[in-house]
Amino acid sequence: MNTSMPWLSMIVPVGPDDDIAPTLREQLLQLPASCEVIEVRAQAARPATVLPGAFGRAPRWRLIDAPAGRASQQNQGAAMADGACVWFVHADSRFGADTLAAALEFARGGTAGLAYFGLRFLDDGPRWMWLNALGVELRSRWLKLPFGDQGLLLRRADFLALGGFRPDLAAGEDHDLVWRARRAGMPLRRLRASLYTSARKYGAGGWARTTLAHLHATAAQARRFARPDAVADIAAQARDRADA
Repeated sequence: MNTSMPWLSMIVPVGPDDDIAPTLREQLLQLPASCEVIEVRAQAARPATVLPGAFGRAPRWRLIDAPAGRASQQNQGAAMADGACVWFVHADSRFGADTLAAALEFARGGTAGLAYFGLRFLDDGPRWMWLNALGVELRSRWLKLPFGDQGLLLRRADFLALGGFRPDLAAGEDHDLVWRARRAGMPLRRLRASLYTSARKYGAGGWARTTLAHLHATAAQARRFARPDAVADIAAQARDRADA
């Protein structure tokens, strides 16, 4: 690999009225020079701004505007990434003490597969969130269905071979990508580290109501994305885009 190129490109999609959480932004600034951060904001497309050394510090930081939608924003970030691996991280995530080390170890190893982290919830929601964390662990480990808030990480070449995220989906683009990776025979690798995310929406919407809504959406998406004909159609669309 060209040593002047980064090992890891972290792609952070940011919604129209959102921003990267201050804690996460500070953690991103601790990335080594062998990495880059691509912050993809949901606005009208315009040329990227490159900030060498992220405001005078490592890593390199790019600001990109892309059409709104997490799938489109993440695809745009991956298209501009220089790293051998791409790591998709939500703007409200937080790292644990060993998160970055685990991501860099995976990237430097050049390992095939779709990697993900354990998910933990911050102490800003209902007291029952430990049950949700347990459910995430069972879903990802036993059902082989990690989701985007678990920090999906894979080689950029593998991501492009899968056809990227589907921008036509209103929701579940991460779920869909995992099903396609499984169909392609790509191993799912649970890294020995955790990402943290906010639980505030469970407090605002009600713990039971929000949890049941997520379970219903997951089941409905699984029925849709697991269909062999749906996966074949997506693969054909990816080939068509590659040939265009």
